[in-house]
Amino acid sequence: MSLTKILEQKVEVSIENVVATTSLNHTINIKSMAKRLHAKYDPDRFPGAIVRLDNPRAVLIVFKSGSIVCTGTKSEEMAQKAVHQFVLGFNNKISTRSAFKPITIVNMVASCNIGSKIHLEQAARNLPRSMYEPDQFPAIIHRLSHPKTVALIFASGKIVCVGAKTTKHLYDSVNTVNMDLEKRGLTWI
Repeated sequence: MSLTKILEQKVEVSIENVVATTSLNHTINIKSMAKRLHAKYDPDRFPGAIVRLDNPRAVLIVFKSGSIVCTGTKSEEMAQKAVHQFVLGFNNKISTRSAFKPITIVNMVASCNIGSKIHLEQAARNLPRSMYEPDQFPAIIHRLSHPKTVALIFASGKIVCVGAKTTKHLYDSVNTVNMDLEKRGLTWI
């Protein structure tokens, strides 16, 4: 069994949010779309219409240009399903046959607890590409070079990972941080 698989079993990673983008192949009459799809649209406050889906639970922000941002899902698959469901509903309510560009995952956020306390001051000195300003923020901001993500490392042992583009990158980031902390003797129970 690989080290990654062992750590995946040891540290339970919870995906908190997936952000995906796509675009319809045309512009949208956003005011009409918002009325027909019961979306929230206030152009004086924000240029996009906000569409909330219940299943899968997601929020889609739709712009006049046809750009769509999907957020709030817990997996890549759920983000894809939400976009497909929105486009299907859009086509049915607007009586059109819109196609959309490939869906791109632009950010994934996950959290986990490594089960050990972390010496933040020592970790900040020993982990490369780290910043720790306890008066500003109670965690180390640790930039990983591969995969290119950012881990927020808290003294309690909680880690929040942001910037991943795939689930594998999330696990790889958490595993890399966990291994670095353990290897450098920066954790305690």
